[in-house]
Amino acid sequence: MTSVDLNSDLGEGYGAYACGDDAAILGIVTSANVACGLHAGDPEIMARTFALAKARGVAVGAHPGFPDLWGFGRRRMPFSPDEIERLVAYQIGAAQALAAYAGHRITYVKAHGALANVAAEERPVADAIARAVRAVDRDLALLAIALTAQVPAGEACGLDVHQEIFADRGYMPTGLLIPRSQPGAMITDAGEAADRVLRMVEAGAILTADGRTLPTPIRSICVHGDSAHAVATARAVRTRLEGAGVTLAPFRP
Repeated sequence: MTSVDLNSDLGEGYGAYACGDDAAILGIVTSANVACGLHAGDPEIMARTFALAKARGVAVGAHPGFPDLWGFGRRRMPFSPDEIERLVAYQIGAAQALAAYAGHRITYVKAHGALANVAAEERPVADAIARAVRAVDRDLALLAIALTAQVPAGEACGLDVHQEIFADRGYMPTGLLIPRSQPGAMITDAGEAADRVLRMVEAGAILTADGRTLPTPIRSICVHGDSAHAVATARAVRTRLEGAGVTLAPFRP
């Protein structure tokens, strides 16, 4: 029987500003990628998110991004690989501290937004992220965008690498995500997203917007927690997969 993880990017509010329905999402997913305070999140939100995830039996990971609150971490910033390595290490440390404070523990790292997209294409940046993970805690896994430079970078560092696909994002022929500024980037219909995820899991492949099939291991599926349709999409994906006999379980409990 196939087993996959269902993850979501959570804890992405800031101060008095909420973002997404984390409580509802945590009743559906098996893993939560928690913002570490630079693209979103703060100590209060992080501690609350980790505590609620523990109560729901949800695994947690650090979700580091560029220091870009205004742009939600979705704008490329001109940091060198060495600077990125330290930025990521800094955020992993924050996640470990607040998770421990909440009585939980992080078991993996997943890059956010523009940082993840740069690392998908540029091996030096992917290497910097992997080195940061290994330096802070070599027992942490790396949740990597499938078929990108993140995968060999993590493997070269000796990390436990798990590849993920996206339920609510379209793919280019190269296997990279369609930029959010272009048509087809976002899949907002929950039923459509769930059907597409099931097809990808059954095929063991990414399905691109132009109809290509790109084989890849699929260990985790992401639903972005900040969108208006996040809860409906996560619930539809879980229902569709379990209905097809797929087991939902965290890749790093």
